[in-house]
Amino acid sequence: MDALDEFHRSACPSALLTLDSAVHDLNAAMATALGRPAEQCLGRDFGDLWPASQRRSAENLVAHAARADAVAMRELEFPGRDGVPIACLLEARRVKDPAGDKQLMWVRVLDTRNDLASLLIPFRLAVAAAGLGLWMYSPEKDRMEWLGGLPSLVALIPDPTAPMSRVISAVHPDDREAFWQLLHSTSFQQSPWLRLRYHTPRDGWHQLAVQVRRLQLGFDGPERIFVVVRDDTTQEKRKQKAQAALTAERQRAKDTADFSSALITAASEQELQQVVLSRLAATFGAGAAVLALVDDSRLRISTDARIDMREVKALHGLRLDQPTPLSEAIRTGEPQFITDRDDFTRHWPHAPHLRLLRLGSDYAISITPLSEPGDQPLGAWAMLYPRGYLSPVEEQMLVGTLADLAGQALKRIRLQQAHVELATALQQTMLPALPEHLPGLEVAARYHPSQVGLDIGGDWYDAFMMPDGAIALEIGDVQGHDVDAAAVMGQVRLSLRAIAAQEPDPGTVLTRTNELLVTTAPARFASCTMLHIDPRDGQVTGTSAGHVPLLCAHSDGSYKVRELPGGPVLGVLSGTEYREEVFALDDDSALVMVTDGVVEGPGLTLEAGLERAGTLAAQAVHDGLNSEETADRILDAALAVDHLDDVAVLVIRRA
Repeated sequence: MDALDEFHRSACPSALLTLDSAVHDLNAAMATALGRPAEQCLGRDFGDLWPASQRRSAENLVAHAARADAVAMRELEFPGRDGVPIACLLEARRVKDPAGDKQLMWVRVLDTRNDLASLLIPFRLAVAAAGLGLWMYSPEKDRMEWLGGLPSLVALIPDPTAPMSRVISAVHPDDREAFWQLLHSTSFQQSPWLRLRYHTPRDGWHQLAVQVRRLQLGFDGPERIFVVVRDDTTQEKRKQKAQAALTAERQRAKDTADFSSALITAASEQELQQVVLSRLAATFGAGAAVLALVDDSRLRISTDARIDMREVKALHGLRLDQPTPLSEAIRTGEPQFITDRDDFTRHWPHAPHLRLLRLGSDYAISITPLSEPGDQPLGAWAMLYPRGYLSPVEEQMLVGTLADLAGQALKRIRLQQAHVELATALQQTMLPALPEHLPGLEVAARYHPSQVGLDIGGDWYDAFMMPDGAIALEIGDVQGHDVDAAAVMGQVRLSLRAIAAQEPDPGTVLTRTNELLVTTAPARFASCTMLHIDPRDGQVTGTSAGHVPLLCAHSDGSYKVRELPGGPVLGVLSGTEYREEVFALDDDSALVMVTDGVVEGPGLTLEAGLERAGTLAAQAVHDGLNSEETADRILDAALAVDHLDDVAVLVIRRA
């Protein structure tokens, strides 16, 4: 049989198979190509002798030849010498067994030395089907050849064949070294994908992913490096766009959360205005923001300074009953959306001659009221956008929610302001004005309310003449920071004055005042220090009801903390006798009476606070400051550090 004779003479790998794919015979070249001794191949299924990646293709080849008389051809890769796979074109056909009449299959490697392109066809078809491109690199010629693939990738190399230097020059400088190392890698396995940037004259930078594999073309053919190319430019742009959208959404969420928090914590209309105008346009991508608040049925306008001031001037002082979109939104509680100047004119033909939307650029405007329909009109905010813009429904809902928060904050602020005004007026009536002239003494008083509650508290001071010519001075503190504390403070101060008119001794005054408070059972207790000073000789009689110590500051810069005798706070324990102490106030000294807010705080112990106040007072006396200047210095220091409680200061010097 001619074919079998050729089989035995062939230098190319050849094998004879049974119709069920078992190896009947093979030449030495086939055994070498399969990487096994010939005796291990005989009787084995032909497909089992191939690497796993090639097994299915080998089985399909022989299956086609077994079912028909036609010749079957298939490109397969032998394991190869030195680890480099060998791409070969195999032919399978049916032949007769020379020793009998049964049919065999002859599988052989074809000589493709004069037609290497035939080995490349399967690769080209595969990459085209996968939407990829294929380069072939010839190391000995240092040349890249474009084998085809997705048509859009042709722009990567306008010329089918190009020097490697031209290809490398189009790669981004930061990616060249990695690409070069990939091409010259000693590994014979398929490489992982490498991302690189590649520039084309026609449409600029591409984001490519490349994968490299070494192959020998033909059993005795040359070695080539194949570079599979994937263009991720569109996908990368889509990814970047999605990432940008995600980042923007996260930023929007953060901005919205910060916006909400700032609205909730705003403590004044000025702070609320600052929150809205600094955040509103930025949070929702608007070109400008306007805030309109209602004052006596007219609009008070503020802006973020990105709108024509002539338009702002036209809106400022606008009456709520005028037919404009801004006043309509505030009156009805319904948002208004105007897409452009024509839309404004169409829907508001009878509006007054407003400059809004009639000057400058043509734009869209979104107006959101700060109060719900049916509620008291509070105001609205407006955002300006490019003409034709209409915000998405979900954005409108979010803007509406924030506007509701702003309205609630405004109501709270105005209610708090009303309370503060009431508290301030009440405080002014409760604290006495010191007598203009206290014979023989120079007295100064200072008071500042707490940072909590209604800005009104229980601290007080007082100074008045006694029937015997002595001067009574007192300072005290009622528990709490509210109207009840102020009421008890007034009761205690008036009781002290009334009793002092009958009793010359401060200890007795506190004893009787305590009994009165215990009898009336107020809900608060009070601490107090009371002094009687004889201005003629400076003799001081003092007592204390649970109050902070007295400070004595001297002109040499020293001071003393004087703990006065006495008893517990007023209004708690019946039958208490308050003891007294007598000492002298020298001409070169000053007495400083304070409440605990001056010398105590979250970061300030009583000892440290007394030291600070005493040092300040002593320095003031040493510097020759009068009582007023000394009181200011002590109060300023208290307000600068840890001031949460009410503070009161009384400074006494001999005139």
